[in-house]
Amino acid sequence: MDKSLNQEVDINAEEVPIKGNLAVPKKAQGIVIFAHGSGSGRFSPRNKFVASELNKAAIATLLVDLLTEEEEKEDEITREHRFNIDLLAGRLIYATHFVNLNPKTKHLKVGYFGASTGAAAAIVAAAQLPERIEAIVSRGGRPDLAGEALGRVKAPIMLLVGGEDYEVIDLNNQALSRLTNAKNKELVIIPGATHLFEEPGALEDVAGYAVEWFQKYF
Repeated sequence: MDKSLNQEVDINAEEVPIKGNLAVPKKAQGIVIFAHGSGSGRFSPRNKFVASELNKAAIATLLVDLLTEEEEKEDEITREHRFNIDLLAGRLIYATHFVNLNPKTKHLKVGYFGASTGAAAAIVAAAQLPERIEAIVSRGGRPDLAGEALGRVKAPIMLLVGGEDYEVIDLNNQALSRLTNAKNKELVIIPGATHLFEEPGALEDVAGYAVEWFQKYF
């Protein structure tokens, strides 16, 4: 497309309206849909930063709230939705259908960027859409929560984990060994980074790895 696009969009997920921010730069070759964990959505400063770096590299992005405002409020109390991987994956699939039907994005190759439990949702969704999802990146994710879908996902997947996030490193190593059908898989440890990648330069490293991975497979 000749002009860049940046707009808020409404996505109908089984009669549940969820909101997203769609950015399509000029000459985009692919689009990355972001899957967040609970307490984090399309306004997450970390994911907005990664999205902006992808946009600079001519990769479109869809930052989407997988939970409604009401569900987020419930989850703050009960914590029931953040670990409901099937619910999150189902919403992510609806977001993918939105991309497939939107005239501005339907020609683009699709990837997922998952954070926290959103990484598991991305894997489950990708396992159900093997011909559509080209690549996955997980940031500080919990891919282990994807269960048997780990063995079915075919898309190349990169797992990014902070070097100081010891428990999550172990969980990602376990998940890596179960990604038996992925076309490519890598676990990248970012030295000195903790779970939220708040250290100087850590998030820039995440964005750099993500740009490289998606460019490779788009």
